[in-house]
Amino acid sequence: MEQQVSDEEESQPVVLREENRRRRRKMKAFTSTFSVAMDQIAIEFVLPTTTKSSRSPDTLLLEVAGNWTVEQVKAQVWLRVVATNLCPEFYQKYSPDHCILLYQKKGNWCEIYDKHQVFQTLDCIRYWKALKKDVGKIHLTCRPQPSEESTQYQRYLNYLIGYDVTDVSNVHDDELEFTRRKLLTPRKIELADRDPKLYSMDPWITSKGAALWATLCCLPAPSLFCIGHILLVIHRNKASQTIKVSIDDTPVQVLQTFFTKISNKRALLGVPEDVCEADYVLRVCGREEYIYGNHPVRDFHWVRQCLKNGEEIHLVLESAPNPGQDLVQKEDWAQVDDCTGVAGTHEQLTIDEKDHERVFTISLWDCHRKFRVKVLGIDIPALPRNPELIVYVEASIFHGQQLLAQERTSSKAFTEEVLWNTWLEFNIRIRDLPKGARLSLQVSCGKAQTQISKGGSGSHDCNKTKSRLLYYVNLLLVDHRSLLRQGEFILHMWKMPEKTEDNSSVNADKLTSATNPDKASSMAVAILLDKYCYPVALPKSREGKEAGGEGREAEGGERGQREMPNHLRKQFEAIVETDPLHPLSQEDKELLWHFREECMRHPRAYPKLLGSVRWGRQEAVLATHRLLERSSVWDRSVLDVGLAMQLLDCHYSDAHVRSMAVRKLETLGDDDVLRYLLQLVQAVKFEPYHDSALARFLLKRALRSKRIGHFLFWFLRSEIAQSMHYQQRYAVLLEAYLRGCGEDMLQDFRRQVEMTEALQKVTREIKAMSAEKYDVSAQVVFQLRQKLENLQTSGLPESFRVPYDPGLRAGALVIEQCKVMASKKRPLWLQFKRADPTTLSSDTIGVIFKDGDDLRQDMLILQILLIMESIWEEESLDLSLLPYGCISTGNKIGMIEIVKDATTIANIQQSVVGSTGAFKDEILNQWLRDKCVSEEKFQQAVERFVFSCGGYCVATYVLGVGDRHNDNIMITESGNLFHIDFGHILGNYKSFLGISKERVPFVLTPDFLYVMGTSGKKSSPHFQKFQDVCVRAYLALRHHTNLLVILFSMMLMTGMPQLTSKEDIEYIREALTVGRPEEEAQRHLLDQIEICRDKGWTVQFNWFLHLVLGIKQGVDKRSA
Repeated sequence: MEQQVSDEEESQPVVLREENRRRRRKMKAFTSTFSVAMDQIAIEFVLPTTTKSSRSPDTLLLEVAGNWTVEQVKAQVWLRVVATNLCPEFYQKYSPDHCILLYQKKGNWCEIYDKHQVFQTLDCIRYWKALKKDVGKIHLTCRPQPSEESTQYQRYLNYLIGYDVTDVSNVHDDELEFTRRKLLTPRKIELADRDPKLYSMDPWITSKGAALWATLCCLPAPSLFCIGHILLVIHRNKASQTIKVSIDDTPVQVLQTFFTKISNKRALLGVPEDVCEADYVLRVCGREEYIYGNHPVRDFHWVRQCLKNGEEIHLVLESAPNPGQDLVQKEDWAQVDDCTGVAGTHEQLTIDEKDHERVFTISLWDCHRKFRVKVLGIDIPALPRNPELIVYVEASIFHGQQLLAQERTSSKAFTEEVLWNTWLEFNIRIRDLPKGARLSLQVSCGKAQTQISKGGSGSHDCNKTKSRLLYYVNLLLVDHRSLLRQGEFILHMWKMPEKTEDNSSVNADKLTSATNPDKASSMAVAILLDKYCYPVALPKSREGKEAGGEGREAEGGERGQREMPNHLRKQFEAIVETDPLHPLSQEDKELLWHFREECMRHPRAYPKLLGSVRWGRQEAVLATHRLLERSSVWDRSVLDVGLAMQLLDCHYSDAHVRSMAVRKLETLGDDDVLRYLLQLVQAVKFEPYHDSALARFLLKRALRSKRIGHFLFWFLRSEIAQSMHYQQRYAVLLEAYLRGCGEDMLQDFRRQVEMTEALQKVTREIKAMSAEKYDVSAQVVFQLRQKLENLQTSGLPESFRVPYDPGLRAGALVIEQCKVMASKKRPLWLQFKRADPTTLSSDTIGVIFKDGDDLRQDMLILQILLIMESIWEEESLDLSLLPYGCISTGNKIGMIEIVKDATTIANIQQSVVGSTGAFKDEILNQWLRDKCVSEEKFQQAVERFVFSCGGYCVATYVLGVGDRHNDNIMITESGNLFHIDFGHILGNYKSFLGISKERVPFVLTPDFLYVMGTSGKKSSPHFQKFQDVCVRAYLALRHHTNLLVILFSMMLMTGMPQLTSKEDIEYIREALTVGRPEEEAQRHLLDQIEICRDKGWTVQFNWFLHLVLGIKQGVDKRSA
């Protein structure tokens, strides 16, 4: 069978390269069937000129060949018009590029944008056929020039983005502009469907419901009136009214209850007689958070937070905000054709049985030659110091992380310009190149130890010595239009970071298809790809006969549907059960592919199966796509976020696979999208092209919810500032969002950006004044306050949304409470007034502003803590975690929330007896007692301490959080323990004088045990509860091992100093005792608790050293 296939392949027509063009032209048509594939399409073109007599537009009726490209069609129209001598002063003066093609669809104007697209694949052709139109109508109009207003608006957007998206000086194709235009379509659809009232108020709903009832059952008064009912305090002007409502009531029902209650005292509350509940909405006092929509009040995030903390729920009655504030600027562009960039089917494009004189685009699947690239040479900006170095270029073809083929040049002496002029032929046919395949070019050097070869490729002179990677660059072999790259490319390469430089993001950076914008000083590599007479397009599919019905695939298709024998089923189940980090053997991959139909019945097997596909074989790719299209199991299965996220990591580049994963994520609620937004933004890096299902998903969800949009803005802006390799991709996505978010959000973003820039400038000036000193003098604090005073009077925004908490609006700075913190990077300790007049709190908003620290790792840990909290809530566990606000707003710039009524353990210990406080077990207990006004409050505080201590013990153990000292463990006056500063994670621990500072699995010191009423080996009811809480929390996390592993592995490549290899994530698997029975895991955790009890004194000793020797010098205590 295999022999038969290869014989068939030999007999198929071969697409010849340009050097054989003349021979190719003489080939005859095989049959007359080409006319079927190349339908003539009748089009009436409405021209940009008018007839002098009637002043109506000129028209031209033209029979267009279906396989002409858009560019050819425009040229044909121009030729016809010029030939008829119509308006020569226009058509002879301008070229076809002067005009664009537009058509009308359902009342909207659409532009036929892609000049390389084959005409029969256009959306308008399908649309006209559906309407049974014999003649289509296309308008040729002069290409519109941007107005001064739109140019100014673009400059404004570029300022907010932090990047000029119109700059195309560093691109080798038009993908940037192409994507900007294509993202207009999903934006317009989303804006058309958007509910203006819902968008303007954006209620924060949380879908996690299992733990609420457990929370309600243990709530103290006055929040809970009786089971199933709550008290709401509703404010209007200076008066208020308390009402009792069911937790299942919707906001409308709450308003009805309120209006019934105040029927006799409307005047007192300032509510006119002629209005009703429909004229008002409810908002949280002091926050831009609305209780609105068709949801029970128990599902609102703020209500839950108040119930959880035993606080009263205060709402304000007011008119709904004006949706007109969210007005979106009118688009200058016409919508582009929905099918833009989509190639035709193989049958439409193939040269098989067609008149070759009438072929204008070739199918990639007709190209049976092996792919090759000619490495012309490299141009080195600065020669290395060592003159004895030799250099070579390694060229590899990857799909995701799968290596499809690899070749390398000979080694040559390292000079300013190294020329090879040699072809590298790869062991992969052009027809087998999948979409998303990237050509990776790497320049490496080594010391010359053998005589340098003068020959061509294949001389491995560097093999006997260690070589070092110097530069790298990628080129996508099939572009965003599905066209094979052709011709010469000069690619400016990225430099590998030195050992002394930050290299934590290099794993992700090496995947980018962007080139180095610094052309003047970067290494350039010149390559030549084969040129063909016409564009070579990768078909979107095959028609008619199943691709799997041919040759080997037919046999494979039958085998794939066979019933799996019992002895193999156990092996199959064992493979599927392994966690995401488990590598698959070749035998595993063959088994999964062999029984792929069986795999398709088990969504958990999808990542393993898709990791087993040979993406460098066209038949395997087509078979995979058919499997995915035919199967409905995935769409019917219960949402497993970890599974869907896994298919979005760097191992999967296929658009069908990634779209399938995104389709599953569409069912996520806004609250869950926020929970995973950090990873989803990072996963955009793993998309081969700028326009993707994931990018569109993020855009749509952000345009629906202001809260998601707010965080998407900062996550994208932060990456644009820090990652040159992905600037363009993130900038295009952010621009698409900003063009649809509305004027109100744009103004908010402007104020936040202005505030961030002003504070960064001040921080840098302060750092320059006291660079060498650790302590902060009174003079430095005086200078800071003076600078802030000047800013406040001369240009700071009057108010702004707090970037880490968009529901909170900060006003003027409280200058006398601002200071410089005594740590190396000189962060600013800032206090702002609350800008909302309805606030009931007299507390200021405390913010630490940092310049010089990358906060992305802290953001990741805090986000994982939130996910852990949601896992525990599903198990009815409230462990009182306190994931404080933290956000990166630029390149090593960001803001951290100052938690109110909280102080560090070090502060408490030092305040009583100085450094020896680290050894006084009773100090913490006494401090907590002093802060509580009654014995009941104290017992509640101890209870909260037990639960929060248990939560953080388990979380810090599983995440391997290190460098835990008494200055980065804090406690609130209500007994809530929490950790800060997550600089060392996954077991990457600090040492002092060569000795590891981490001698215990987590922090459980004698003073913590004293609060729980125990010491030494004694037990107590609180300690037993602590052990029980820890075990339940630990076992709950074990049930979600895959999710935690996937979330971390997706962050592997994002620039975390502590997160650069799979060995780092291996720590989580070990900590969660993956593969062991539950009883053993439970025993393991209890053993860790005992280790902490035995060695608690070692932690106290470390803390004593910390206080006395200042190991963390000058850390300012975070007591508000």
